[in-house]
Amino acid sequence: MKVIIVRPLEEPVATEIENGLKPMQEIVGGYIQAVYPFEEPVALICNEEAKLLGLPLNRALRTESGEIYDIIAGPFLLCGAPPDSDHFTDLTQEQEETLLHRFRLPEFYL
Repeated sequence: MKVIIVRPLEEPVATEIENGLKPMQEIVGGYIQAVYPFEEPVALICNEEAKLLGLPLNRALRTESGEIYDIIAGPFLLCGAPPDSDHFTDLTQEQEETLLHRFRLPEFYL
């Protein structure tokens, strides 16, 4: 499955992983949580306990006006999430390019 992996303080990486729960859990370091913060059919898969575990803050999620409404902690991955399916899928080439650009710069939080 074509995904983007985003780790704290690193540039995002487009890669392929095996489609399944275990590979996703290995990337995020625990139980997964799917978040759907985009209008596009894309899922952000993160560790559901990341903030409780004190994992480093990674990237902010922002409103259309640029205001931060949440910060994702720990590593996360981005994958396709078609509305008519109960399975995650590959990112399209366009989604990959857009998301690599969107999350390209590591963020620091005080």
